[in-house]
Amino acid sequence: MERRTGEPRPGWEKTVAEQGLVYGTPGRGPGGAARPYWDESVHYVFSMDEILALEADVELLHAMCLEAVDHVVTTERYRDFGLPEWAFEAVAASWRRHDPHVYGRFDLRYDGRGPAKLLEYNADTPTTLLEASILQWYWLKDTHPDDDQWNSLHERLVERWGEIKSSLPSNQIHFTWSSGDASGEDHVTVAYLQETAAEAGCDTVGLAIEDIGWDSALDEFVDLEEVRISTVFKLYPWEWVLTDEFGKHVVRNLPETLWIEPLWKALLSNKALLAILWEMYPGHPNLLPAYLDDPGILTEYVRKPKLGREGANISIVSPGSEVSTGGVYGEEGYVYQLFDPLPEFDGFRPVLGAWVVGDNAAGLGIRETVGLVTDDGAAFVPHRIPVS
Repeated sequence: MERRTGEPRPGWEKTVAEQGLVYGTPGRGPGGAARPYWDESVHYVFSMDEILALEADVELLHAMCLEAVDHVVTTERYRDFGLPEWAFEAVAASWRRHDPHVYGRFDLRYDGRGPAKLLEYNADTPTTLLEASILQWYWLKDTHPDDDQWNSLHERLVERWGEIKSSLPSNQIHFTWSSGDASGEDHVTVAYLQETAAEAGCDTVGLAIEDIGWDSALDEFVDLEEVRISTVFKLYPWEWVLTDEFGKHVVRNLPETLWIEPLWKALLSNKALLAILWEMYPGHPNLLPAYLDDPGILTEYVRKPKLGREGANISIVSPGSEVSTGGVYGEEGYVYQLFDPLPEFDGFRPVLGAWVVGDNAAGLGIRETVGLVTDDGAAFVPHRIPVS
């Protein structure tokens, strides 16, 4: 694993905008200086052996996570995840029905010198998908056409929709995003996923989640045309759904209206999962020690809110140092994970976002920061695999 620099393509801003990157506030470089969110002046190089090892690690971690969901459901440990009691049985039912899932993203610490370490699993509402699937692929074809890339995202997404469409209530899927996202990233991500589903032969409709209606007379969800909604893809977190009065209609109406990602992924997208995994697989080479609600035996740790996002409300405690970020999370409780700093390359720290589609590893995206916490100032950078 190496970090390389190079000249950006002439007119790259127009190129990536035409490919869909119409969002993205500038990232932050050294000293807080503005940096392009999509930064092709640098990239990472991996050997094929490294990528094969990462693929194996990711598929193993995904299988372990599914075992963890089964354990939580079997032992009814929902309170460890801060879920409301009225939703417990619905989470279990969603898991036992095998409600279909599509994609997720592992965030990993990796330096090329040892196994990847799981930092968290973005299993419910992962973004940076367009960057990982489309933008960096065309960057590779334009700049290093003879090289390879860990990137089968588009093909696997189309394939996955094709695999699950016969198990959906109908062939029509409503793709939703929140109109509260001012950046446009959620809308673009959903539009891209809608495109992959359409390519697989699904009928698709796009609308803001706020425009979903509830017909109390017919006891069903409807869209703006008063058409019954039978399957919803949502880029909207389950923890937000479950704290909204509207969410009670969602849960009560399952599986007549099916939601993707499914309700059982409320367990995977919660950082309590990290502690459950460490209980189940203590000492596993792809895990960092993690504990619920207190540091346990850890003297150096990262305190993470169970439902935190974008690096908010993180505290890093190490000898003689404490670093904290602000935010609105934490009432739901915390997980304490061993502090294992991201590796440093030329003053920048990359986190690997390894994608899973269905149950298969499908690609890699990299975000870089100058600090210890990967936050909303991270830049996305591409990667390649030399073939000779």
